[in-house]
Amino acid sequence: MHRPTDLVALRARVQQAIDAEIVEGSALLGRIGDEVAPLTNAVSGLLQGGKGLRAGFLYWGYRAAGGPDSEALVRLAASMEFFQGAALLHDDVMDRSDTRRGMPSAHRRVAAVHAERGWRGDADRFGEGAAILAGDLCLVWCDQLYARCGLPTTELDRGRVLFDGMRTQLMGGQFLDLLEAARGWDGLTLDERVASARKVIRFKSAKYTIEHPLLIGALVGGVEQADTGPLSDYGLALGEAFQLRDDLLGVFGDPEATGKPAGDDLREGKLTVLVALALDAASPADRELVETSLGRDDLDSDVIARIREVMVTSGAVGQVESLISNLADQAHDAVRRADTTGCFDREALDVLDDLVGVSTARHT
Repeated sequence: MHRPTDLVALRARVQQAIDAEIVEGSALLGRIGDEVAPLTNAVSGLLQGGKGLRAGFLYWGYRAAGGPDSEALVRLAASMEFFQGAALLHDDVMDRSDTRRGMPSAHRRVAAVHAERGWRGDADRFGEGAAILAGDLCLVWCDQLYARCGLPTTELDRGRVLFDGMRTQLMGGQFLDLLEAARGWDGLTLDERVASARKVIRFKSAKYTIEHPLLIGALVGGVEQADTGPLSDYGLALGEAFQLRDDLLGVFGDPEATGKPAGDDLREGKLTVLVALALDAASPADRELVETSLGRDDLDSDVIARIREVMVTSGAVGQVESLISNLADQAHDAVRRADTTGCFDREALDVLDDLVGVSTARHT
């Protein structure tokens, strides 16, 4: 017997819902023929072993509204993982990432199939095309799972506008990330660089990682839109803290924990708050090192180690840690404010309070 407050058990239940949806969708695609297996394999391979944060926040948003635990609710929560899958598949193509969750990224795996079988054309282009289609397939299955999860249509309708808005807004956030990388930071002050990086965080990560799933769950559960303010504040603060932690791990994280090569964000040239702070405070020589190294896919471990040292000695890492701590405090405060309204279930709010630490933990 599972306990609804057991986060590990919830992730397992969400995984079961994900697997069931993939089996059903794959059966439909199977009518085309076995040739489409690389497409469905790209989805099933990606959606194994994730943290399940987005599903968890939708689930606890619904429970915070006073809604009961049910398998229908778990299926609704699982729809968020398909949305996440779409974002990751597309993001890896745009970033030309070689790995995801410790395995070759989907477009690399499909490219390898192309090369092994000696097919015509460019293997990398084939892999990228397949990954884009797999991401689109995730979006379809996300929508289907939302609509068919088993909760009453009257409940689902309450969250539908935000559900659709979340998916639309993420595409804008993804484009904003591309745009910022293309425009660069030349001529911008430190405050402008930090503001630019934080805007990307908000619309590419924070909203769809925590705020929107949480609010969708609460709205479906029956919370009035006018009462969602504390949950929105919680989601935005914690979502930004989560991404700032991810940015630190992208430079300092252990590949076995992050599933990506050490320093991968440096090779991709990501313009993060961490980078902005380091460039501002570093010596001229150290600044040149960081600026000339960002975006180079041939960075070796020695150069990465030197950049890490610059980020530490410049105080950039400490400043980002302080920002994460402040944002986590804001999230805790939002939970306390939510409790004073009398609109939310206390047990669910306690879980949300615990999730602040889970989402910002220093897993290195």
